[in-house]
Amino acid sequence: MPRPFELVTPRVLLRQWRDDDLEPLVALNADPEVSRYLGGHITRTDSEAMAERMRTHWAQRDFGVWALELRGDRGERGPRSPLIGLCGIVVPRYETKFSPFVEIIWRLATAHWGKGLVTEAARAALEDGFNEQDFPDVVATTVQQNQRSWRVMERLGMRRSPQDDFDHPLVPEANPLRPHIVYRLSRQAWRRGA
Repeated sequence: MPRPFELVTPRVLLRQWRDDDLEPLVALNADPEVSRYLGGHITRTDSEAMAERMRTHWAQRDFGVWALELRGDRGERGPRSPLIGLCGIVVPRYETKFSPFVEIIWRLATAHWGKGLVTEAARAALEDGFNEQDFPDVVATTVQQNQRSWRVMERLGMRRSPQDDFDHPLVPEANPLRPHIVYRLSRQAWRRGA
């Protein structure tokens, strides 16, 4: 059976990337609140490189980061809703002491914060990762200061794994955002909680 190219939740569509997603992605990444814990200002060039990495990841691995769009007020899919964020599971482009691993990531436009949309999308991505990709476990990382993010991790049933905390190799050494905390969720724990 072929892999689904989109996932549907009551309020969010997780879909493949389109060419017209670039401008909303650039705007999303340029928002200082969105990029606050991601190392600061994200340039257009950075966003273009990110979009290319996401498409390449899908092409090479048959899983990756989905583009997020809202469904209609009654859960219908609109004609073409704009990108509001991203969510999915990736093989990171960096190594840590616990490599290899897969990581769930998300990002959402600030206008949509506080509504549970990221949690809803992440649940769909985890369901796909555990049931379709058969991942034994999934990791999520962030900086300690990013309470919004680690609270989502906890709502997803992920558990803090302090022995795996690490200094992010893609963040400069002097940057206070270099230390990252780690949360984990096993397939067995997911299925028990599902």
